Amino acid sequence: MNHLLCGLAANENLPSSLLDRLIAVADAEVADHLADRADLSRAQAVALAARVEESGVPLACRGRLTAADVDPVARPDVALALLDTGAAPAAWARLLAADPVVEHREKLAACPGLPPDVVETLAADPEIRVVVEAALWAPARVAARLAAHPHAEVRRMAAANEATPPSVLEALVTGDGLPAARHCLVCDRRTPPFAHDPHGPRPDRDLPPWASCDGAHASTTHDLLYAALRNPTTPAGALVGFVDHPSHLLRRALAARRDLPPPVYELLASDPDPGVRAGLAENPAIGDALIRALADDDCHDVRRGPAHHPGVPLDVLTRLARGTRIGATLLPRIAAASLAEVEALAGSSDPAARMLMAQRRDLPAEIRDALATDPDAKVVKSVAPHPGLEESQLRALAGRHGARVIAGIAANPDATPALLAELARHEPPVRKALRLIAGHHNATAPALLACLDDDEARPVAARHPALPQSVVTDLVAGADLRSAEAAAANPSLPHTVMTELLPPPPVRAGSPGGDAEPAALGPPRGRDRRTR
Repeated sequence: MNHLLCGLAANENLPSSLLDRLIAVADAEVADHLADRADLSRAQAVALAARVEESGVPLACRGRLTAADVDPVARPDVALALLDTGAAPAAWARLLAADPVVEHREKLAACPGLPPDVVETLAADPEIRVVVEAALWAPARVAARLAAHPHAEVRRMAAANEATPPSVLEALVTGDGLPAARHCLVCDRRTPPFAHDPHGPRPDRDLPPWASCDGAHASTTHDLLYAALRNPTTPAGALVGFVDHPSHLLRRALAARRDLPPPVYELLASDPDPGVRAGLAENPAIGDALIRALADDDCHDVRRGPAHHPGVPLDVLTRLARGTRIGATLLPRIAAASLAEVEALAGSSDPAARMLMAQRRDLPAEIRDALATDPDAKVVKSVAPHPGLEESQLRALAGRHGARVIAGIAANPDATPALLAELARHEPPVRKALRLIAGHHNATAPALLACLDDDEARPVAARHPALPQSVVTDLVAGADLRSAEAAAANPSLPHTVMTELLPPPPVRAGSPGGDAEPAALGPPRGRDRRTR
């Protein structure tokens, strides 16, 4: 990989003529950066896709290529990407439904809005992989039919399909009214009984480590039930019996559902598996009583769950913040707090309550300013990034609490260039603050130069347009590859240096950046699509 060319490919100030030259020498990594460019013309996109085969799909997904640019026979991969975005004609779907490459038909089955006849063709495909994918995305009528397919893997995907009718999903869970499945991926490959030893070698690596089949397709049936439990359209009445199922994975899926009767949630709250209880603790469907019970759980991961519950009582949330590692994040209940609740928490004698509220970035000015003078460093650290704080206030925070709050100040969008420069020279250096300063839109040369001494902040500063041109040029030529690539992407890099970084232009007529109508994208030069 040429790291300098990757940087140039991301440089928003790269002239169109140099962009043409870069396209002409691009490899896969460079092409990946080029495909993201907002100024890439249609002709340049076609030229890039012709130059680097792998770039065709991302270019199509990002709207850089149109159906007029692509030959679906020569480039079915790009055609499939356009079908997936709804930017290709229905005739392409019919063409690709008969493609001899199984992977192409499998990808086609996942495309939205396919014509009904194409869906029917894929649902009857001779390759089970294609039918499996069709079952996951098929409309209700086809999904209902595939739910009775003789292959258990097809049924599993029908169980995951939200378009499958609820009555059919219930039948998949109970088995009532459906003939027994005759095949699964395990018995397709191994003669039953077969099971991978979870603690030993895997003789068949095409199968998952939990694969087993004794003739009843055990592992696939388990996966089908898991899919049905996670499918929000599966009727809750068909699922309540899983509350004491021996599989903790199924019970965890059950605990995440929002449509169960309250007694089922109560049983799950005493489940022996902490993962079940932790998932339940975040479930918006449980009420105050269960939230309070789970907030007193012996397991830390379970106690952390109620903190993220949108309806957690504020007194419980404050207690959790005091003794549970929640992290510096705006919790749903705090984000939804009323003005009266905001005032109560911000004025609480408990610093944990004030810290929670300080995470909001829409606080009234008087509350924000009061929190900025808080004696507790954790509260100040939380409020320091709040927009609207004046330079004098931010300086006062740094003066009172030092290194503990400097990173928060550096994250403040209103931090001034002079303040950022002072924070960058703080002794001892605050490494997190340096990384934030290096990417701050208000940072100027004095602050950015101070950031260059830090290994992690240097690549960030190298890309900042306020870094002096001479320094950017030096970084391009430096030994630190990450910083050199970032400097090559710096929009202030002189055009003369950009030109020097590129190989000489190829000797050929025409230019991919011109106004001529581009030809349809055909097969990559020197390659047969059947060998891909």
